Amino acid sequence: MLTYDNWREESVTFDHEDEFKGALQVLEWSYKTYGEEIVYACSFGIEGIALIDLIAKVKPDAQIVFLDTDVHFKETYETIERVKAKYPTLNIILKKPALTLQEQEKTYGDRLWETAPNQCCKIRKLDPLNEVLTGAKAWISGLRHEQSETRKHVQFINKDDRFQSVKICPLIHWTWKDVWRYVSKHELTYNVLHDNGYPSIGCEHCTKPAFTMEDLRSGRWQGQGKTECGLHG
Repeated sequence: MLTYDNWREESVTFDHEDEFKGALQVLEWSYKTYGEEIVYACSFGIEGIALIDLIAKVKPDAQIVFLDTDVHFKETYETIERVKAKYPTLNIILKKPALTLQEQEKTYGDRLWETAPNQCCKIRKLDPLNEVLTGAKAWISGLRHEQSETRKHVQFINKDDRFQSVKICPLIHWTWKDVWRYVSKHELTYNVLHDNGYPSIGCEHCTKPAFTMEDLRSGRWQGQGKTECGLHG
């Protein structure tokens, strides 16, 4: 089994010229290799909706974790409930931070997402994911090359130094159009905010409509000099 500790580059390869651009092959290999020791950390954005449907084909009882920061859009929570109803055998877990919003405010001050967004992301996303990944050999992410400059280097299988795990990214070769084509073809439910100028959806306080479709993450942390929450480096 390929793990963080015995990592070796290019130990496994996949053909990305097929119908799913390698995604289904990657997922089949991943669940065959890691079994119950793999977690999908899902944001329930449009990439997540496509991935959930693909995962359900491979492992209908897979564990899917949503990092519930307590400050997501109501539309995101509504999407999760619809997905639960569509895939009742999936093990969908809402993972909350150790601190409630009230406890965070008491310790760090009000509206930490504005005064210290990196600290807020650490408390409400990074630390909870670290807890989720403790004991897990690998985790799945919906990263795509097209999303941003910082994601163009991502491979199907990655050594994740931050979480000392193997990070698997089945959709790296998918375009924005590929994702929507798949969702439309299979008539999948999705977050309605995508229809209102939000290609990338995070926490409510830190997400605005995107400036441009050439940068699908331009609506995240506007004015903060920040483009990532830290989950992906």
